Amino acid sequence: MSEHTAQVSIRDGRWCLYVALMGVPVSQWPEHSFDRPVQVPTVDERSRALTALGFVFTDGAEWEWTEYSERQDDDTSPVRLLALIVVRSLDGGAP
Repeated sequence: MSEHTAQVSIRDGRWCLYVALMGVPVSQWPEHSFDRPVQVPTVDERSRALTALGFVFTDGAEWEWTEYSERQDDDTSPVRLLALIVVRSLDGGAP
C-alpha cells in the first residue's frame, strides 16, 4: 500500500488541497482548490476533495496543523498555516 502526504494551505487567497507524490513533478500533483476564500475547509470538505482526487485517509490519520513564516528568520513576516495528513490511493496501490 502506497502512502502519501496530503496538504492544505492557502494559495492566492484560497485554500488548496494537494497530494505530494514523490518522484512526480509538483505541477502534476493532484490538487483541489476550494471555492470560498479565507475560511478553512471543514474536515468533511477536505475528505470529499481527497476522495474526488482518488485518495482516502489512512487508518487513524489526523490532520496536523503547523505554522511557518513566509520569510524564514523574519519575526515580522506573515504567518502561513499548513495542514498535513497521511493518505493512500483509493485502490490501495500507486496513483
